[in-house]
Amino acid sequence: MSLRQREVARRLYAKELNESTLVYKEHEDTYAPQYLLTPTGAKCNRVFVVGALTEKENVGVDSDYWRARLADPTGVFPIYAGQYQQQAVTQLSAIEVPAFVAVVGKLNVFRTNDGPVKVSIRPEFINVVDSETRNRWVLETAEKTLERIERLQLDNEDAAKVRDYYGIDTSLYVGIVIEALEALKKEYET
Repeated sequence: MSLRQREVARRLYAKELNESTLVYKEHEDTYAPQYLLTPTGAKCNRVFVVGALTEKENVGVDSDYWRARLADPTGVFPIYAGQYQQQAVTQLSAIEVPAFVAVVGKLNVFRTNDGPVKVSIRPEFINVVDSETRNRWVLETAEKTLERIERLQLDNEDAAKVRDYYGIDTSLYVGIVIEALEALKKEYET
């Protein structure tokens, strides 16, 4: 029996995640991971996000099933945790809203009946963090996003998939980075 290596958790802003619709598997193997390829070329199965937990609600009927919203400077990450994310359920239920939190989780991607792709995060870990940690995440995510945009200019398979599927208007995603950094700047000025 071979051990599967855990996928790397990618950093990306909510706006980019919410605009991502290209879902694929590299192999037809039943256990092959499903990936979401974002418009800047992030090949995601898991993510690492940090932001303000603005809402949480236990919407479960027979057992705990938590729905939450995590905001970064560009938008909102939808988060759902249930019986298969017991550690995250315990952590989420104990957090007082609002709070800055860091989340590592797998992406849950589904296509609705009328076509649109909806993406949410199934958290593996949720931890309360301070504003400095959130600010550092915003800066590091800006750096990672710009690196991905730069790599889109290269000739590789993922870049070709991104260009074919999304087209190349990287100015939109440079704009997302600027939006996030300007929000951070305003916070520091305040």
